[in-house]
Amino acid sequence: MTASHLEAAPGKGAADLLTLPGTPLAEAVVDLIRTVETPSVFHHSIRSYLFARLVAGRLGLSAGRDYRDDLLFSACTMHDLGVAADGPHRQRFEVEGADRAAAFLVARGVSASDADQVWQAIALHTSPGIAERSGTLCALVREGIALDFGGPMGGDHAEALTDEQAAAVHAEYPRLDMIRSLIDAIVAQAAKSPNNAPRYSAPGEFLRERETFGRTRMEHSLRSSRWGS
Repeated sequence: MTASHLEAAPGKGAADLLTLPGTPLAEAVVDLIRTVETPSVFHHSIRSYLFARLVAGRLGLSAGRDYRDDLLFSACTMHDLGVAADGPHRQRFEVEGADRAAAFLVARGVSASDADQVWQAIALHTSPGIAERSGTLCALVREGIALDFGGPMGGDHAEALTDEQAAAVHAEYPRLDMIRSLIDAIVAQAAKSPNNAPRYSAPGEFLRERETFGRTRMEHSLRSSRWGS
């Protein structure tokens, strides 16, 4: 990541497509996830924020008026902290990541109520039909992540991202076989305890599909997605 990508709050022009918030909190979040996530998952986390911001623009939502950009950045970029290699791995990854993100924010002066909003957005990001109806932050986080999966995850805002914008984002943050890498991490975390893989949860089904078929349905379906990996 170049220094120019941590200088200013996002604007509306094309030049701001790759700009990340330049706050001490955002820098601390980036420092955290870069050190505990694989490069593939780290890139996915950043892309999810960039795509969520584009979805917000498509919906006519403005940072500072309709949502807090610092909370959107925190929730998107830390949404996969539950699969970080240094985690305790005692709960399903969404909850473990939400707990860790909220504690990280509170330790850096974020209010408990704001940290709880981030907690909810992370905990619900694998819950289609619920996240979208749980407030603006939850909905934007869910849609940004879905857009980075290329469609089959259920996102409704593919038009928020042009092919030219996608090419620019992927040039800066390559996919690096993201689907396989992320599901590998989710399955490894899920396999460590029955508590991590409850039946019919995303991690539980990924684990069972990998054990039974060697590949998840998501991996199969995403081969024909917009990004292919």
